[in-house]
Amino acid sequence: MVCIALVNSLVITPYRVVRNGVVVVDDGKVLDVGSADGVAIPSFCERIDVDGNIVAPGFIDIHLHGGGGADTMDATYEALNTISITHASGGSTAILPSTVSASLDDVVRAIDAVRSAVARGVGGARILGIHIEGPYISVEQKGAHDDRFIREPSDEEMDILLKHVDVVKRVTAAPEVRGCLKLGRLLSSHGVLMSIGHSNAVMDEVLQAVDSGYRHVTHIYSATSMTRRIRAYRYPGVVEAAYLIDDLTVEVIADGKHLPPALVRLVLKNKGLDKVCIVTDAMRAAGLPPGRYKLGTIEAIVDEGVAWLLDRTAFAGSVAKMNTMLRFLVEEVGLTLQDAVKLATVNPAKIIGIDRYKGSITPGKDADIVIMDRNLEILLTMIEGRAVYKSKEWRY
Repeated sequence: MVCIALVNSLVITPYRVVRNGVVVVDDGKVLDVGSADGVAIPSFCERIDVDGNIVAPGFIDIHLHGGGGADTMDATYEALNTISITHASGGSTAILPSTVSASLDDVVRAIDAVRSAVARGVGGARILGIHIEGPYISVEQKGAHDDRFIREPSDEEMDILLKHVDVVKRVTAAPEVRGCLKLGRLLSSHGVLMSIGHSNAVMDEVLQAVDSGYRHVTHIYSATSMTRRIRAYRYPGVVEAAYLIDDLTVEVIADGKHLPPALVRLVLKNKGLDKVCIVTDAMRAAGLPPGRYKLGTIEAIVDEGVAWLLDRTAFAGSVAKMNTMLRFLVEEVGLTLQDAVKLATVNPAKIIGIDRYKGSITPGKDADIVIMDRNLEILLTMIEGRAVYKSKEWRY
């Protein structure tokens, strides 16, 4: 692989900002990073003048369903390749395609397709594995999931999922649903990230979930219970429990539609910058114009920059890419660019357990890098030192 040195850049990492920065990449890894007067560029490296643009770690999206007209549930290599290419144009360098509630056969087909795509490789963002979202969720908090498929996890289904832990990296379930605590214990013991989502649980049920291996909350405030009244008594829900339990990390759909800036600030104030990541939860219409689309078996309409159920009673996922969310965090929520980058890079890397080699521009880690202009438009997306997306404005 060719050695390259990105020079004359504003380097943004989760830990520092380097002006007049240099990033040296060799053999797919970060060789060195720092200021121009502190980095010795090897003589055999090709120098690329970034012209003062922003160099940041590649974004890691641990929850998305589709993009570019394709969906994880299409269960084909072609669909997953399209999703990966679409989201690379938004700066994503690693993704976790997600399912929706469906028959076991359809879920297994999606798992097998992801396994094949991981082995074969895709043209855009690297696929890390699969996220099983549903069908073991609460009907009361189903969101855009088809309630015909919502069910309890049987022993047979748990055994089948266990056989696929090589590719199943994350499962979202409602811990109050019978069998989901057992599911959590079983899969978390094999390294699967267990996440509380589409759940109507109260505090005691969340505590039981944490004891059973659940460590994360899926799109907080979206299909997650808040304080409930039962016989006049008030019980904290999933949202309040997430704030109170330090062991839980959370994710936010930061598209500017699912949550207003004030709620995102509230999440960050309660959980802190280290325990929050952003996800797109994008459906197949990401990167496409408004119109009617499908999320699994559910019909959705894309309008006003978001996907809705046809009756507009609930959202049906976002149509955003990661750089759009970064812009929302900076312009509307009020984060510094450095803090916003942290929520899109090292934090999701830690949550999914890949921070040893991804998530920051650090010597020895994979050279997963994005170059953005000052409006946070993506100019170049690089994975392990190889360009997988170039905008028309990128001149090299």
